[in-house]
Amino acid sequence: MAKHTVTVVALVGLLAAGAAAYYLNQRAAPAGDPAAAKAEPAKAAAGKSAVAAKGPGGPVPVEVVELKPVRVQESITAVGSLRSNESVVLRPEVSGRIASIGFRDGQTVRRGQLLVGLDATLNEAEVAQAQAEFDLAASNLKRTEDLARQSFVSSSAQDQAASTVQVAEARLKLAEARLAKMRILAPFDGVVGIRNVSIGDYVKDGADLINVEDIRRLKVDFRLPERYFTQLKTGLPVEVVADALPGARYLGSVDAINPRVDASGRSLEVRAKLDNTDGRLRPGMFARVRVLLGDRPDALMVPEEAVVPLGDEFFVYTVADGKARRAPVKLGVRREAQVELLEGVSAGDLVVTAGIRVQRDGQPVRVLGTVAAPRAAAPPAEGKGAAGPPDGKDGASPKR
Repeated sequence: MAKHTVTVVALVGLLAAGAAAYYLNQRAAPAGDPAAAKAEPAKAAAGKSAVAAKGPGGPVPVEVVELKPVRVQESITAVGSLRSNESVVLRPEVSGRIASIGFRDGQTVRRGQLLVGLDATLNEAEVAQAQAEFDLAASNLKRTEDLARQSFVSSSAQDQAASTVQVAEARLKLAEARLAKMRILAPFDGVVGIRNVSIGDYVKDGADLINVEDIRRLKVDFRLPERYFTQLKTGLPVEVVADALPGARYLGSVDAINPRVDASGRSLEVRAKLDNTDGRLRPGMFARVRVLLGDRPDALMVPEEAVVPLGDEFFVYTVADGKARRAPVKLGVRREAQVELLEGVSAGDLVVTAGIRVQRDGQPVRVLGTVAAPRAAAPPAEGKGAAGPPDGKDGASPKR
């Protein structure tokens, strides 16, 4: 009996020891468990990301353009008004009643064409009387000269007859001049306006009758700042765009420059002339004018988005040795979303154009690609005029 009890106690002890060992093994098992092994690297990566997020940022991806010299057309832009090449309002020099009208409103007329005729009954009678007096005086002079050759009259009588002819001739010319003033003629080829008079109206001398406009050629008057005085000269080509005719561009040339500078605005008055062969332009229209000063083959152009404003100044970011460098620049002409850089950069520099998240000078960057540099700066789009520089100044391209 005692032997059996000892055996049972021994078995119980062994079972207890085995259970304890199994329990301890189960506590250590997660370290070798596959699920736990997979979760552990994820936690480590998250920890590293958190650490990296707290540390300095990596290189910023950007796109750049390499600066290359291109040819641009330097110009000055302004606004002005169109005027007729010749314009006149016809007015009678004498009073009278309108007897005839020789045109239709808006009609094209030729030089010398009768436009308005006043009642000339009395004037025609005066001319007829003067003509008769002149003919009589001329006949008397001829008889006197015949008698003088035969020595029947004195030389003084001959001189008096000649003087009478001269007086009669002067009276005839005066009567003819008065008669001519009763006919209002077109002074040049052009187009007449809209009349406000009718046949039978009595008009006084100096009253407005009709306007005549020569619009085959037009003048455009505009003003430019005085600093362009040395660059302007007659004969320079100009381009004119009218807002009323989108898509149409007219070519002309500088015809005259007022030698006097307007003291109130410190501006120059300039006049250009252009052909209006299609007849679409009209006097009084608002016009945008671009004076072409010439080409420059060494302009450095960048897209507008590359320029960063800072108050009254501008700068761009260049890339060198994997870092962004801020470069203050001076802006020049602006053409079709391209801006000229006059100072601060040189040919061959890489200028950041896209992906601008650069916040400081010297920030590391990573170049994703290079934007193709413009081949040439094209003139402004037709019908829209020339765009002014980004600095918001007078719209004329600054001097280099």
